[in-house]
Amino acid sequence: MAVLTTAIGAATLVAVPGAYAAPSHAQCQRAIERKEAKLDEAIHKHGERSRVAEDRRRDLNAERERCWSKYHGWWDGHEHRWHEDRDWH
Repeated sequence: MAVLTTAIGAATLVAVPGAYAAPSHAQCQRAIERKEAKLDEAIHKHGERSRVAEDRRRDLNAERERCWSKYHGWWDGHEHRWHEDRDWH
C-alpha cells in the first residue's frame, strides 16, 4: 500500500508543472471554477442564450482574462487542465 501511495504522489508531482502548483495559480483555478459553476447554473435555470447566462459567460471570460494576464495560462474546470493558449472565446 505504501508503494502505491508513493507512486501516485510521484506521478502527481510529474503531471503538474511546477508553475501551476503555486498557490497563486490555485487561487486563479478556484476563481475560474466558481465562475464556471455560476455559468452552468445560469444555463440550467435560464437557458444557454439567456441574458443571465450571457452575463455569467462574460464574468467567466473576464476571470480567464485576469488569469491569462497574470500567468499566461487559464484553467478549464470541465477538462480539468490548464491551457497555455488564449483560446477560451
